[in-house]
Amino acid sequence: MNAVSSEIAGALARAVDAGFDDEVQFLAEYVRLPSLRGQEAPAQDFMAAALRRRGLDVDHWRIKPDDIAHLPGFSPIDVDFTRAYTVVASHRPARVAGRSLIVQGHCDVVPEGPHDMWTHPPFDPVIEGGWMHGRGAGDMKAGIVAGLYALDALRRAGYEPAAPIHFQTVIEEESTGNGALSTLQRGYRAEAALIPEPSGCRLTRASVGVLWFKLKVRGHPTHVAYAEQGHNAIEAAYDLMKALRKLEARWNAAAGDDAHYHDHPHPLNFNPGKIVGGDWASSVPAWCEVECRMGMLPGTKLKDAQAEIERAVREAARDHPFLANQPPELTWNGFLAEGYVLPPGTPAEQALRDAQVLGGGGALEERASTATCDARFYGLYHDIPALVYGPRADSIHGFDERVDLESVRQVTRVIGLFIAGWCGLNRL
Repeated sequence: MNAVSSEIAGALARAVDAGFDDEVQFLAEYVRLPSLRGQEAPAQDFMAAALRRRGLDVDHWRIKPDDIAHLPGFSPIDVDFTRAYTVVASHRPARVAGRSLIVQGHCDVVPEGPHDMWTHPPFDPVIEGGWMHGRGAGDMKAGIVAGLYALDALRRAGYEPAAPIHFQTVIEEESTGNGALSTLQRGYRAEAALIPEPSGCRLTRASVGVLWFKLKVRGHPTHVAYAEQGHNAIEAAYDLMKALRKLEARWNAAAGDDAHYHDHPHPLNFNPGKIVGGDWASSVPAWCEVECRMGMLPGTKLKDAQAEIERAVREAARDHPFLANQPPELTWNGFLAEGYVLPPGTPAEQALRDAQVLGGGGALEERASTATCDARFYGLYHDIPALVYGPRADSIHGFDERVDLESVRQVTRVIGLFIAGWCGLNRL
Protein backbone atom coordinates (compact mmCIF):
# COMPACT_ATOMS: atom_id res chain seq x y z
CA MET A 1 0.00 0.00 0.00
CA ASN A 2 0.98 3.62 -0.45
CA ALA A 3 1.02 6.12 2.40
CA VAL A 4 -1.25 9.06 1.63
CA SER A 5 0.05 12.38 2.91
CA SER A 6 -2.08 14.98 4.63
CA GLU A 7 -1.21 17.30 1.74
CA ILE A 8 -2.81 14.91 -0.76
CA ALA A 9 -5.78 14.36 1.55
CA GLY A 10 -6.36 18.09 1.81
CA ALA A 11 -6.06 18.60 -1.93
CA LEU A 12 -8.51 15.76 -2.55
CA ALA A 13 -11.02 17.11 -0.03
CA ARG A 14 -10.94 20.51 -1.73
CA ALA A 15 -11.33 18.86 -5.13
CA VAL A 16 -14.37 16.87 -3.95
CA ASP A 17 -15.97 20.02 -2.56
CA ALA A 18 -15.28 21.93 -5.79
CA GLY A 19 -17.08 19.29 -7.82
CA PHE A 20 -19.85 18.41 -5.41
CA ASP A 21 -22.61 20.60 -6.87
CA ASP A 22 -21.96 18.98 -10.24
CA GLU A 23 -21.94 15.55 -8.57
CA VAL A 24 -25.38 16.17 -7.05
CA GLN A 25 -26.74 17.39 -10.38
CA PHE A 26 -25.34 14.31 -12.15
CA LEU A 27 -26.93 12.05 -9.52
CA ALA A 28 -30.29 13.76 -10.04
CA GLU A 29 -30.10 13.17 -13.80
CA TYR A 30 -29.24 9.53 -13.14
CA VAL A 31 -32.14 9.04 -10.71
CA ARG A 32 -34.57 10.46 -13.28
CA LEU A 33 -33.92 7.42 -15.47
CA PRO A 34 -36.35 4.67 -14.34
CA SER A 35 -33.94 1.75 -14.64
CA LEU A 36 -36.36 -1.00 -13.64
CA ARG A 37 -35.69 -4.59 -14.59
CA GLY A 38 -35.63 -4.88 -18.36
CA GLN A 39 -35.52 -1.08 -18.72
CA GLU A 40 -31.93 -0.39 -17.65
CA ALA A 41 -30.49 0.33 -21.11
CA PRO A 42 -31.04 4.15 -21.04
CA ALA A 43 -29.26 4.39 -17.67
CA GLN A 44 -26.41 2.30 -19.02
CA ASP A 45 -26.21 4.51 -22.12
CA PHE A 46 -26.13 7.57 -19.87
CA MET A 47 -23.25 6.19 -17.81
CA ALA A 48 -21.30 4.95 -20.83
CA ALA A 49 -21.47 8.40 -22.38
CA ALA A 50 -20.26 10.03 -19.14
CA LEU A 51 -17.33 7.64 -18.95
CA ARG A 52 -16.36 8.23 -22.57
CA ARG A 53 -16.35 11.99 -21.93
CA ARG A 54 -13.71 11.33 -19.30
CA GLY A 55 -11.47 9.63 -21.82
CA LEU A 56 -11.80 6.14 -20.37
CA ASP A 57 -11.77 2.98 -22.47
CA VAL A 58 -15.45 1.93 -22.41
CA ASP A 59 -16.70 -1.62 -23.04
CA HIS A 60 -20.49 -1.62 -23.47
CA TRP A 61 -22.04 -4.97 -24.40
CA ARG A 62 -25.23 -7.00 -24.32
CA ILE A 63 -25.28 -9.93 -21.93
CA LYS A 64 -25.94 -13.28 -23.58
CA PRO A 65 -27.30 -15.79 -21.03
CA ASP A 66 -25.60 -18.72 -22.75
CA ASP A 67 -22.21 -17.07 -22.14
CA ILE A 68 -22.64 -17.07 -18.36
CA ALA A 69 -24.96 -20.02 -17.62
CA HIS A 70 -22.06 -22.39 -16.88
CA LEU A 71 -20.27 -20.08 -14.42
CA PRO A 72 -20.35 -20.33 -10.60
CA GLY A 73 -22.90 -17.95 -9.16
CA PHE A 74 -25.26 -17.99 -12.16
CA SER A 75 -28.96 -17.62 -11.35
CA PRO A 76 -31.86 -18.65 -13.58
CA ILE A 77 -33.30 -15.96 -15.87
CA ASP A 78 -37.05 -15.80 -16.50
CA VAL A 79 -37.28 -12.39 -18.22
CA ASP A 80 -36.43 -10.95 -21.63
CA PHE A 81 -32.67 -10.27 -21.76
CA THR A 82 -32.49 -8.60 -25.17
CA ARG A 83 -31.91 -5.18 -23.54
CA ALA A 84 -29.55 -6.38 -20.81
CA TYR A 85 -26.31 -4.41 -20.98
CA THR A 86 -23.13 -4.10 -18.93
CA VAL A 87 -20.75 -1.13 -18.94
CA VAL A 88 -17.09 -1.29 -17.92
CA ALA A 89 -14.73 1.68 -18.26
CA SER A 90 -11.03 1.02 -17.76
CA HIS A 91 -8.36 3.41 -16.55
CA ARG A 92 -4.86 2.34 -17.58
CA PRO A 93 -2.11 4.54 -16.13
CA ALA A 94 0.98 5.76 -17.91
CA ARG A 95 3.08 4.13 -15.18
CA VAL A 96 1.90 1.21 -13.03
CA ALA A 97 3.08 1.43 -9.44
CA GLY A 98 0.16 0.23 -7.32
CA ARG A 99 -2.54 -2.41 -7.03
CA SER A 100 -5.46 -2.81 -9.40
CA LEU A 101 -9.07 -2.20 -8.41
CA ILE A 102 -12.64 -2.84 -9.51
CA VAL A 103 -15.22 -0.21 -8.54
CA GLN A 104 -18.68 -1.60 -9.19
CA GLY A 105 -22.26 -0.55 -8.67
CA HIS A 106 -25.66 -1.58 -10.01
CA CYS A 107 -28.02 0.75 -11.82
CA ASP A 108 -31.10 -1.50 -11.66
CA VAL A 109 -33.82 -0.45 -9.23
CA VAL A 110 -36.80 -2.26 -7.74
CA PRO A 111 -40.42 -1.47 -8.69
CA GLU A 112 -41.68 1.74 -7.15
CA GLY A 113 -45.23 0.69 -6.23
CA PRO A 114 -48.24 3.06 -6.31
CA HIS A 115 -47.02 6.60 -7.03
CA ASP A 116 -49.75 8.16 -4.89
CA MET A 117 -48.11 6.59 -1.83
CA TRP A 118 -44.90 8.58 -2.37
CA THR A 119 -44.47 12.10 -1.01
CA HIS A 120 -42.83 13.06 -4.31
CA PRO A 121 -42.95 11.20 -7.65
CA PRO A 122 -40.42 8.35 -7.36
CA PHE A 123 -38.31 9.43 -10.34
CA ASP A 124 -38.38 13.13 -9.46
CA PRO A 125 -35.16 13.63 -7.43
CA VAL A 126 -36.34 16.24 -4.91
CA ILE A 127 -33.82 17.49 -2.32
CA GLU A 128 -35.15 18.26 1.17
CA GLY A 129 -33.18 18.76 4.36
CA GLY A 130 -29.95 17.54 2.82
CA TRP A 131 -31.50 14.31 1.46
CA MET A 132 -32.17 13.45 -2.17
CA HIS A 133 -35.41 11.52 -2.63
CA GLY A 134 -36.11 9.08 -5.44
CA ARG A 135 -36.15 5.43 -6.37
CA GLY A 136 -32.55 4.29 -6.73
CA ALA A 137 -31.08 7.43 -5.15
CA GLY A 138 -29.80 5.36 -2.24
CA ASP A 139 -29.76 1.86 -3.72
CA MET A 140 -27.39 2.47 -5.31
CA LYS A 141 -26.95 5.28 -7.80
CA ALA A 142 -25.42 7.61 -5.21
CA GLY A 143 -22.65 5.08 -4.56
CA ILE A 144 -21.89 4.73 -8.26
CA VAL A 145 -21.72 8.50 -8.66
CA ALA A 146 -19.47 8.81 -5.59
CA GLY A 147 -17.00 6.40 -7.18
CA LEU A 148 -17.06 8.30 -10.46
CA TYR A 149 -16.58 11.69 -8.84
CA ALA A 150 -13.79 10.36 -6.64
CA LEU A 151 -11.89 9.69 -9.86
CA ASP A 152 -12.79 13.19 -11.06
CA ALA A 153 -11.52 14.71 -7.82
CA LEU A 154 -8.18 12.95 -8.10
CA ARG A 155 -7.79 14.31 -11.62
CA ARG A 156 -8.83 17.80 -10.47
CA ALA A 157 -6.19 17.62 -7.74
CA GLY A 158 -3.54 16.79 -10.35
CA TYR A 159 -3.27 12.99 -10.05
CA GLU A 160 -4.20 9.75 -11.77
CA PRO A 161 -4.41 6.31 -10.12
CA ALA A 162 -1.12 4.47 -10.60
CA ALA A 163 -2.80 1.11 -11.28
CA PRO A 164 -5.53 -0.19 -13.58
CA ILE A 165 -9.10 0.53 -12.44
CA HIS A 166 -12.21 -1.06 -13.94
CA PHE A 167 -15.25 1.11 -13.23
CA GLN A 168 -18.30 -1.12 -13.72
CA THR A 169 -22.02 -0.43 -13.80
CA VAL A 170 -24.11 -3.57 -13.91
CA ILE A 171 -27.73 -4.71 -13.90
CA GLU A 172 -29.59 -7.61 -12.25
CA GLU A 173 -28.11 -7.07 -8.78
CA GLU A 174 -31.63 -6.93 -7.37
CA SER A 175 -32.71 -10.24 -8.89
CA THR A 176 -29.85 -12.56 -9.93
CA GLY A 177 -26.41 -10.92 -9.88
CA ASN A 178 -25.87 -11.98 -13.48
CA GLY A 179 -24.71 -8.50 -14.43
CA ALA A 180 -21.68 -8.77 -12.15
CA LEU A 181 -21.14 -12.30 -13.43
CA SER A 182 -21.01 -10.97 -16.98
CA THR A 183 -18.01 -8.76 -16.13
CA LEU A 184 -16.09 -11.76 -14.86
CA GLN A 185 -17.02 -13.79 -17.94
CA ARG A 186 -15.66 -10.87 -19.98
CA GLY A 187 -12.33 -11.23 -18.18
CA TYR A 188 -12.24 -8.21 -15.87
CA ARG A 189 -10.16 -8.88 -12.75
CA ALA A 190 -8.34 -6.86 -10.11
CA GLU A 191 -6.59 -7.28 -6.76
CA ALA A 192 -9.58 -5.85 -4.86
CA ALA A 193 -13.15 -4.78 -5.49
CA LEU A 194 -15.02 -1.85 -3.94
CA ILE A 195 -18.83 -1.89 -4.07
CA PRO A 196 -20.35 1.37 -2.73
CA GLU A 197 -23.71 -0.09 -1.70
CA PRO A 198 -25.57 2.00 0.92
CA SER A 199 -24.05 0.98 4.25
CA GLY A 200 -24.16 4.11 6.39
CA CYS A 201 -20.43 4.72 5.80
CA ARG A 202 -19.66 1.37 7.42
CA LEU A 203 -17.88 -1.72 6.15
CA THR A 204 -20.19 -4.65 5.42
CA ARG A 205 -18.43 -7.65 6.92
CA ALA A 206 -21.07 -10.25 6.07
CA SER A 207 -24.04 -10.65 3.72
CA VAL A 208 -26.67 -13.37 3.77
CA GLY A 209 -27.45 -15.69 0.91
CA VAL A 210 -30.78 -15.45 -0.92
CA LEU A 211 -33.02 -17.92 -2.73
CA TRP A 212 -35.97 -17.02 -4.94
CA PHE A 213 -38.62 -19.59 -5.81
CA LYS A 214 -42.15 -19.82 -7.13
CA LEU A 215 -44.96 -22.00 -5.79
CA LYS A 216 -47.65 -23.06 -8.23
CA VAL A 217 -50.75 -24.45 -6.53
CA ARG A 218 -53.79 -26.00 -8.18
CA GLY A 219 -57.28 -26.16 -6.69
CA HIS A 220 -60.67 -27.53 -7.67
CA PRO A 221 -63.06 -24.84 -8.95
CA THR A 222 -66.77 -24.75 -8.19
CA HIS A 223 -69.43 -22.10 -8.01
CA VAL A 224 -68.92 -20.25 -4.76
CA ALA A 225 -72.49 -21.17 -3.78
CA TYR A 226 -71.13 -24.71 -3.36
CA ALA A 227 -67.67 -23.79 -2.11
CA GLU A 228 -67.53 -26.79 0.21
CA GLN A 229 -67.41 -29.01 -2.88
CA GLY A 230 -64.26 -27.34 -4.22
CA HIS A 231 -60.74 -26.68 -3.01
CA ASN A 232 -59.42 -23.14 -2.85
CA ALA A 233 -55.91 -22.82 -4.38
CA ILE A 234 -55.26 -19.45 -2.74
CA GLU A 235 -56.06 -20.79 0.73
CA ALA A 236 -53.93 -23.87 0.06
CA ALA A 237 -51.03 -21.61 -0.91
CA TYR A 238 -51.34 -19.88 2.47
CA ASP A 239 -51.05 -23.26 4.16
CA LEU A 240 -47.72 -23.77 2.38
CA MET A 241 -46.56 -20.32 3.42
CA LYS A 242 -47.27 -21.20 7.06
CA ALA A 243 -44.98 -24.21 6.71
CA LEU A 244 -42.24 -22.02 5.27
CA ARG A 245 -42.63 -19.62 8.19
CA LYS A 246 -41.82 -22.53 10.50
CA LEU A 247 -38.70 -23.27 8.45
CA GLU A 248 -37.74 -19.60 8.69
CA ALA A 249 -38.06 -19.80 12.48
CA ARG A 250 -35.79 -22.86 12.63
CA TRP A 251 -33.13 -21.18 10.50
CA ASN A 252 -33.23 -18.05 12.64
CA ALA A 253 -32.85 -20.12 15.79
CA ALA A 254 -29.70 -21.65 14.27
CA ALA A 255 -28.41 -18.14 13.52
CA GLY A 256 -27.94 -17.67 17.25
CA ASP A 257 -24.70 -19.65 16.92
CA ASP A 258 -23.40 -17.72 13.90
CA ALA A 259 -20.29 -15.59 14.39
CA HIS A 260 -21.73 -12.62 12.49
CA TYR A 261 -25.48 -12.81 13.11
CA HIS A 262 -25.79 -14.13 16.68
CA ASP A 263 -26.74 -10.67 17.99
CA HIS A 264 -29.36 -10.06 15.32
CA PRO A 265 -32.90 -10.99 16.44
CA HIS A 266 -34.09 -12.10 13.00
CA PRO A 267 -31.44 -12.06 10.26
CA LEU A 268 -33.10 -14.52 7.86
CA ASN A 269 -36.36 -13.51 6.28
CA PHE A 270 -38.93 -15.45 4.31
CA ASN A 271 -41.02 -13.14 2.15
CA PRO A 272 -43.98 -14.11 -0.04
CA GLY A 273 -43.44 -11.08 -2.25
CA LYS A 274 -45.99 -11.55 -5.03
CA ILE A 275 -49.18 -13.56 -5.21
CA VAL A 276 -51.65 -14.00 -8.05
CA GLY A 277 -54.49 -16.45 -8.42
CA GLY A 278 -58.05 -17.17 -9.32
CA ASP A 279 -60.21 -15.96 -12.18
CA TRP A 280 -63.54 -14.84 -10.77
CA ALA A 281 -64.87 -13.62 -7.42
CA SER A 282 -67.77 -16.07 -7.52
CA SER A 283 -65.65 -19.11 -8.39
CA VAL A 284 -63.48 -21.09 -6.00
CA PRO A 285 -59.98 -20.37 -7.39
CA ALA A 286 -58.42 -23.14 -9.43
CA TRP A 287 -54.87 -21.78 -9.33
CA CYS A 288 -52.46 -19.63 -7.35
CA GLU A 289 -48.82 -18.62 -7.82
CA VAL A 290 -46.63 -17.19 -5.06
CA GLU A 291 -43.17 -15.74 -5.68
CA CYS A 292 -41.01 -16.08 -2.58
CA ARG A 293 -37.64 -15.05 -1.15
CA MET A 294 -35.75 -16.82 1.63
CA GLY A 295 -32.50 -15.71 3.29
CA MET A 296 -29.79 -18.09 4.49
CA LEU A 297 -26.61 -17.82 6.53
CA PRO A 298 -23.18 -17.44 4.93
CA GLY A 299 -21.56 -20.83 4.57
CA THR A 300 -24.85 -22.58 3.83
CA LYS A 301 -24.66 -24.66 0.68
CA LEU A 302 -27.25 -23.76 -1.89
CA LYS A 303 -28.23 -27.37 -2.55
CA ASP A 304 -28.75 -28.01 1.17
CA ALA A 305 -30.97 -24.93 1.57
CA GLN A 306 -32.95 -25.80 -1.55
CA ALA A 307 -33.47 -29.34 -0.31
CA GLU A 308 -34.83 -28.07 3.04
CA ILE A 309 -37.26 -25.72 1.33
CA GLU A 310 -38.43 -28.45 -1.03
CA ARG A 311 -38.86 -30.84 1.90
CA ALA A 312 -40.88 -28.29 3.90
CA VAL A 313 -43.25 -27.76 0.96
CA ARG A 314 -43.49 -31.47 0.23
CA GLU A 315 -44.31 -32.38 3.85
CA ALA A 316 -46.88 -29.60 4.15
CA ALA A 317 -48.58 -30.84 0.97
CA ARG A 318 -48.47 -34.44 2.17
CA ASP A 319 -50.51 -33.53 5.25
CA HIS A 320 -52.95 -31.29 3.38
CA PRO A 321 -56.48 -32.60 2.62
CA PHE A 322 -56.32 -31.55 -1.05
CA LEU A 323 -52.64 -31.00 -1.91
CA ALA A 324 -51.76 -34.56 -0.88
CA ASN A 325 -53.28 -35.63 -4.20
CA GLN A 326 -52.47 -32.45 -6.14
CA PRO A 327 -48.90 -31.61 -5.02
CA PRO A 328 -47.69 -28.06 -5.69
CA GLU A 329 -44.93 -27.25 -8.15
CA LEU A 330 -41.81 -25.45 -6.88
CA THR A 331 -39.46 -23.76 -9.35
CA TRP A 332 -36.30 -21.71 -8.77
CA ASN A 333 -36.80 -18.45 -10.64
CA GLY A 334 -34.09 -15.95 -9.67
CA PHE A 335 -31.49 -15.56 -6.96
CA LEU A 336 -29.38 -18.59 -6.17
CA ALA A 337 -26.99 -16.47 -4.11
CA GLU A 338 -24.59 -17.72 -1.47
CA GLY A 339 -23.74 -15.58 1.54
CA TYR A 340 -20.35 -13.88 1.77
CA VAL A 341 -18.03 -12.92 4.60
CA LEU A 342 -15.10 -10.59 3.95
CA PRO A 343 -12.04 -12.21 5.58
CA PRO A 344 -10.64 -9.86 8.23
CA GLY A 345 -7.25 -8.26 7.98
CA THR A 346 -6.77 -8.04 4.22
CA PRO A 347 -4.51 -5.23 2.96
CA ALA A 348 -7.47 -3.81 1.03
CA GLU A 349 -9.53 -3.54 4.19
CA GLN A 350 -6.67 -1.78 5.96
CA ALA A 351 -6.41 0.69 3.09
CA LEU A 352 -10.12 1.47 3.46
CA ARG A 353 -9.76 1.88 7.23
CA ASP A 354 -6.88 4.29 6.70
CA ALA A 355 -8.91 6.24 4.13
CA GLN A 356 -11.88 6.52 6.50
CA VAL A 357 -9.71 8.01 9.25
CA LEU A 358 -7.77 10.30 6.91
CA GLY A 359 -11.04 11.47 5.39
CA GLY A 360 -12.35 12.60 8.76
CA GLY A 361 -14.85 9.80 9.28
CA GLY A 362 -13.23 8.31 12.38
CA ALA A 363 -12.68 4.61 12.94
CA LEU A 364 -14.43 2.42 10.38
CA GLU A 365 -17.39 0.60 11.89
CA GLU A 366 -18.69 -2.76 10.63
CA ARG A 367 -22.08 -4.28 10.03
CA ALA A 368 -23.58 -7.62 9.02
CA SER A 369 -26.19 -7.21 6.30
CA THR A 370 -29.44 -9.16 6.12
CA ALA A 371 -29.48 -8.64 2.35
CA THR A 372 -27.22 -9.88 -0.41
CA CYS A 373 -25.06 -7.99 -2.91
CA ASP A 374 -22.59 -8.64 -5.70
CA ALA A 375 -19.57 -8.97 -3.39
CA ARG A 376 -19.96 -12.75 -3.36
CA PHE A 377 -18.87 -13.12 -6.98
CA TYR A 378 -15.45 -11.66 -6.27
CA GLY A 379 -14.82 -13.07 -2.81
CA LEU A 380 -16.24 -16.59 -3.20
CA TYR A 381 -15.35 -17.46 -6.77
CA HIS A 382 -12.25 -15.43 -7.64
CA ASP A 383 -10.46 -14.80 -4.34
CA ILE A 384 -10.79 -11.04 -4.80
CA PRO A 385 -11.51 -9.27 -1.48
CA ALA A 386 -14.75 -7.33 -1.95
CA LEU A 387 -15.24 -4.26 0.22
CA VAL A 388 -18.83 -3.03 0.56
CA TYR A 389 -18.85 0.58 1.75
CA GLY A 390 -21.24 3.35 0.74
CA PRO A 391 -23.42 6.28 1.82
CA ARG A 392 -26.30 6.58 4.26
CA ALA A 393 -29.69 5.79 2.74
CA ASP A 394 -33.21 5.41 4.06
CA SER A 395 -36.32 3.50 2.89
CA ILE A 396 -34.53 1.55 0.16
CA HIS A 397 -37.05 -0.70 -1.65
CA GLY A 398 -39.79 1.32 0.09
CA PHE A 399 -41.72 4.53 -0.42
CA ASP A 400 -39.75 7.81 -0.20
CA GLU A 401 -36.35 6.21 -0.71
CA ARG A 402 -33.65 8.82 -0.08
CA VAL A 403 -29.90 9.32 0.38
CA ASP A 404 -28.05 11.67 2.72
CA LEU A 405 -26.01 13.97 0.49
CA GLU A 406 -23.38 14.80 3.11
CA SER A 407 -22.70 11.09 3.43
CA VAL A 408 -22.29 10.98 -0.37
CA ARG A 409 -19.68 13.72 -0.05
CA GLN A 410 -17.87 11.74 2.66
CA VAL A 411 -17.95 8.52 0.64
CA THR A 412 -16.63 10.34 -2.43
CA ARG A 413 -13.72 11.63 -0.36
CA VAL A 414 -13.02 8.25 1.25
CA ILE A 415 -13.13 6.39 -2.07
CA GLY A 416 -10.65 8.88 -3.48
CA LEU A 417 -8.33 8.36 -0.51
CA PHE A 418 -8.74 4.60 -0.75
CA ILE A 419 -7.77 4.69 -4.42
CA ALA A 420 -4.76 6.85 -3.54
CA GLY A 421 -3.63 4.39 -0.88
CA TRP A 422 -4.41 1.17 -2.71
CA CYS A 423 -3.60 2.07 -6.32
CA GLY A 424 -1.03 4.76 -5.69
CA LEU A 425 -0.92 8.03 -7.61
CA ASN A 426 0.91 9.44 -10.57
CA ARG A 427 1.31 13.17 -11.04
CA LEU A 428 -0.41 14.43 -14.16
